Amino acid sequence: MSDSKTTTDHDEIRKWAESREGRPSVIRTKGKGGVLRLDFGEKEEDFEEIDWDEFFKIFEDSKLAFLYQDKTKDGGTSRFNKFVER
Repeated sequence: MSDSKTTTDHDEIRKWAESREGRPSVIRTKGKGGVLRLDFGEKEEDFEEIDWDEFFKIFEDSKLAFLYQDKTKDGGTSRFNKFVER
């Protein structure tokens, strides 16, 4: 079983995402910056691609942590990730 990890380190998050061809994105909501997502492969319709600076500003303003997995149960590269409250 692959264990999930949690981090708030910007470099670690960016490296993890870029090694999987993930792009920083947001689903815009009323009020605050929006709901952060990493977009993989073909662009999701509701996702707006943003730069890493804006991504991490929303990340910090929302006091989030990044929950992720490096490998799947069978040893493959995992894309599992989630933004959680610190």
